Amino acid sequence: MKMTSRLPLSCCVLGTLLLGAFSQAAQADEKIALLTSWYAQAEQGGYYQAQATGIYKRYGLDVSIQSGGPQVNGMQLLLAKRADVIIGYDLQLLDAVQRGFPAKAIAAPFQFDPQGLLTHASVTSLDGLKGKTILVSSSGQSTWWPWLKAQYHLTDAQARPYTFNIQPFVADDNVAQQAYVSSEVFQAQKAGVKSNFFLFSEHGYPPYGGILIARPDLIASRKEALAKFVRASMEGWVSYLQNPAPGNALIKKDNPKMTDDLLAWGVSQIKQHHLIDGGDAATQGWGTMTDARWQKTRNFMVNAGLLKADTDWKQAYTTDIVQGLHVEP
Repeated sequence: MKMTSRLPLSCCVLGTLLLGAFSQAAQADEKIALLTSWYAQAEQGGYYQAQATGIYKRYGLDVSIQSGGPQVNGMQLLLAKRADVIIGYDLQLLDAVQRGFPAKAIAAPFQFDPQGLLTHASVTSLDGLKGKTILVSSSGQSTWWPWLKAQYHLTDAQARPYTFNIQPFVADDNVAQQAYVSSEVFQAQKAGVKSNFFLFSEHGYPPYGGILIARPDLIASRKEALAKFVRASMEGWVSYLQNPAPGNALIKKDNPKMTDDLLAWGVSQIKQHHLIDGGDAATQGWGTMTDARWQKTRNFMVNAGLLKADTDWKQAYTTDIVQGLHVEP
């Protein structure tokens, strides 16, 4: 007599449920926590746009965006694994590598730093800064100020603290101050001050702007997810610069102090100065990085005494993710 074995119905039902659960888990979006470098504004527009328009979702990503600010130490949070990717700066990253911190840049959405100097109309070039009081933030003291000082023969005696308040500049024609092309320049115009703005990158300042930084262990274990994140983010930037309305709605939700006119100004300046589509991005795709560009920044830092000459600067970045990306309009 042939014997047959049958599983109880309850086991079959349980197996079906488990298979369904495994299938859903396999299809779940990969979570990536992004920490920005400042309060929500146009400089983060591409990321908010990718979230608002479903670009991240289309790539199978569940991206959370957390705003940075003056009291937020992005590198510390990255190393503590409270963020997967942070928006940071090459000089900050090279210094971190010098200190032995495990962090690498994976893309450079901003080919040029939006940082520059805001002056009154009487100053028509950076050569005209002698004798002027220059407001410099604490971070500026270890980034652009050594470059500006060396390039234009300025002295530390001219520097005063910048507290992110534009009123001292408005009140004194002898004052110049650091500024982002997308924010303080607009504030000066609103205040009715006749002024000039000099974007440092247009005068030889070598660093990138906001770069995307991750931990090496995450790059090794989740390289495919990070590659999707970079591609989706750059597609977000393409979309944002074409029609920023969806991203701006999320920006204003995260930062209620942000205004439509300031956002519009920020977008116009990103376009006008080719901060994202200029440089190597014009031929190699948005977000690209090159060894030659990183070496220029390394050389500047060594000459300024900001980086030891024997620092293994190539440990600060990897071009593996952006090679062949070629995201462009």
